[in-house]
Amino acid sequence: MGALDIVIIVFGIVVVLGAGFYFLNRWATKRYSAQQEAVSKNKVSAKIFVIDKKHDKADNVNLPKVIMENLPKTAKVTKMYFVMAKVEKQIVTLMCDKANYNFLEPKKTYQVELAGIYIASVKGAKSQFEVKEAKKAKRKEAKEKKKP
Repeated sequence: MGALDIVIIVFGIVVVLGAGFYFLNRWATKRYSAQQEAVSKNKVSAKIFVIDKKHDKADNVNLPKVIMENLPKTAKVTKMYFVMAKVEKQIVTLMCDKANYNFLEPKKTYQVELAGIYIASVKGAKSQFEVKEAKKAKRKEAKEKKKP
């Protein structure tokens, strides 16, 4: 085997992998958009009090039996973001994405949009980044006022 043969084989493998990733990305994008449509149709506004947060496997979290049976095998194995919260008078375990998980703090009340047991979004609250930026702006404004 010459060097040209090796280059052709490597090029062929790269082309096959690139095509595979392209079609896998298209499939995942379609699936994600379908899920987002379903979530947006089923959103309900609710007020929750966050008790605890966990980044753990679904087996280690107190999820209802019906939900555990309907979870795909990959979701049972991978770590997900869970929030234990009090919704009205009931304590439930909710799932969310990383952005909402990082935003929610324990022992605080939030207005959220729920789609089943999934926290779709947090409404009417500023993120920690926005709060920090506002404080910086206030300090800068106060310093400018002090200077004659």
